[in-house]
Amino acid sequence: MTTPSRMPEPYGQGSGANLADILERVLDKGIVIAGDIRINLLDIELLTIKLRLIVASVDKAKEMGIDWWETDPALSSRARRDELTRENAELRERLARLEELEPGRAEKKEAP
Repeated sequence: MTTPSRMPEPYGQGSGANLADILERVLDKGIVIAGDIRINLLDIELLTIKLRLIVASVDKAKEMGIDWWETDPALSSRARRDELTRENAELRERLARLEELEPGRAEKKEAP
């Protein structure tokens, strides 16, 4: 009598968790992956790369105090606008100081 060989079930069937469940759990709780890469030559450290990766929903990230994308001008139009407003104010202050140093020179340039 031969015993039938039992093949493993395909992933997701009978395991109770599918990809959507796993993704929902990861985004709800968050997951951190950390690692370091070091390159040494004859006991001399040439390069160290520290990797930190967090996968979480936006709400969970904000709950943890992570919201850098809100202040990054490359990712947020509001942050870009705030940066331009700040830069504009700094340039106006510099211009005002320069005009104070040479008040007659600014008037000469205005008159054709």
